[in-house]
Amino acid sequence: MNRLNQKVEVSLVFPAYNEADRLEGAVLKTMKHLERTVDSFEIIIAEDGSTDGTDKVAEELSRRYPQVKHLHSDERLGRGRALNRAFKKAKGKILIYTDVDLSTDPKFLKPLIHTIKSGYDFVTGSRMHPKSIVERSTLRRLLSLTYNLMVRVFLKSPLRDHQCGFKGFKREALMRLLDKVEAGHWFWDTEILVLAYHSGFRVKEIPIVWKGGKRSKVRMFSDIVDMGVNILKLWWRLMIKEKSQSIGS
Repeated sequence: MNRLNQKVEVSLVFPAYNEADRLEGAVLKTMKHLERTVDSFEIIIAEDGSTDGTDKVAEELSRRYPQVKHLHSDERLGRGRALNRAFKKAKGKILIYTDVDLSTDPKFLKPLIHTIKSGYDFVTGSRMHPKSIVERSTLRRLLSLTYNLMVRVFLKSPLRDHQCGFKGFKREALMRLLDKVEAGHWFWDTEILVLAYHSGFRVKEIPIVWKGGKRSKVRMFSDIVDMGVNILKLWWRLMIKEKSQSIGS
């Protein structure tokens, strides 16, 4: 089967910053699961101003495998901006991203893709789902519970986990929202899901097996403070929008 002559069914993005030592393993393992799940796919390495040789690993993978594309940035864009850039260049009907550390077992790509095909616009793995199996420290679990409670209260989201790095989107739905997302880094995950819910898209959480990486890129307390500020900013934007709509009606 010549995948290069087909329309791309799935585009999967790896946001990659200083991941030279584990990028190849993540790409090869993910390719195996996609080959068993869909007829055609591409993997885009959104390499974000890395300084450890990740760009060289990504470039070599793109030479060896026609399904792999390397999207390089000379300077650090931040997770959110890197994802926006990659998704706009992606060709797939279904768009996915997952973290390079593969905290979410790639075997859940199959149910993620199936859920989108069944009619949902935005699908996210959920570490808070009662059927999920999660390995993480008590502190991180508590911080995540607190953060997601804040999002639910302030931003009126029914979702339980907004920050899991394992998400899929129907192409048309995501493209309608990308330019409305203002977050350039970690808050991107939360903002895209909250905007999707408030825009009337069908959003679904699915159970996963998740194992926390040993080298998380999250700077625990400084990033949490930053995300708290972003919650308030998005709350204000939604309030302004709601008021303008009520005045217009």
